[in-house]
Amino acid sequence: MNKIDFRSDTVTKPTPGMLDAMMTAKVGDDVFGEDETVNALEEKLATMFNMEAALFCPSGTMSNQIAIKCFTQPMDEVICDQTAHVYRYEGGGIAYNSMASVRLLNGERGILTPEMIEPEINADNIHYPNSSLVVLENTVNKGGGKCYTLGQIAPIHNLCAIKGIKLHLDGARIFNALVATGDKAKDYGHYFDGISVCLSKGLGAPVGSVLLSSKATIKTALKIRKVLGGGMRQAGFLAAAGIYALDHHVNRLAEDHQHAKALAEALQQTSYVESVTPVETNIVLFEVAKGLKADHVVKALESKGILCNSTSDKTIRFVTHLDVSSAMVDQAINNIKGLHV
Repeated sequence: MNKIDFRSDTVTKPTPGMLDAMMTAKVGDDVFGEDETVNALEEKLATMFNMEAALFCPSGTMSNQIAIKCFTQPMDEVICDQTAHVYRYEGGGIAYNSMASVRLLNGERGILTPEMIEPEINADNIHYPNSSLVVLENTVNKGGGKCYTLGQIAPIHNLCAIKGIKLHLDGARIFNALVATGDKAKDYGHYFDGISVCLSKGLGAPVGSVLLSSKATIKTALKIRKVLGGGMRQAGFLAAAGIYALDHHVNRLAEDHQHAKALAEALQQTSYVESVTPVETNIVLFEVAKGLKADHVVKALESKGILCNSTSDKTIRFVTHLDVSSAMVDQAINNIKGLHV
């Protein structure tokens, strides 16, 4: 039985066109600043998001952790949602790399508001850590692909500006958000001090994330990347995949979103699903029926050729991506409807 893999949008393989772009890339030593394909990728994304400069990194975790290190000092505090990737899934990196504490908020599906943030900004008091950075995530992974709009981001930016606090965006699935909301990438540069753009999720590149910021911040970030072991030398072979993805794989994300909505509708009609979180992008998050365990349902789905992951004892996640075709979604829907748990 052929497996249909909904575990993550990180499982994609390079397309033939992407592989050709990778194999024909012009490369040099990026640590010396001489890899012209890396330089082209960095310039392309900085221009796209109206930021001054960019830095190609091996992963979204590294680009986020570099940004946090740039925007904080030891004894500072980072404000984010309790579901945030930078808090939950980056190995305690905020404490390890930046020696900063974290103030966790409880947003609606991970979405924060100025009204939530402002009371949690510490006063200038020797007993308190210095509130120096707010981190948003778009889309919100644990929120089932929930999106911020620029209309929601603008007042958070205004609050941070008034309070003298930096604002960073973990844009792991930022292009999914842009496709879903219709917002423009070029407008993001006005609101954020740093933006991490992941290339290896919905866009389908095999490796890479790019940190966008000011020239001064990227100069600092370059040294931090070196210290963390992120200097990749002839990285243009990888950067070429990112350029290809930006040129060919952005608009098609709308297809992934439609696939996710179709899967959500099918799941909602089954007896083994209690509820499905409203779908906005390419993530389907659902709760299994009372009396069932998520891991048991995951195994049952696998027996029908559907790979997915549990996110808690009661919840399961599907993620659509470019390696899942419409025909595969149709087959998955038939199998979902035919499954008895």
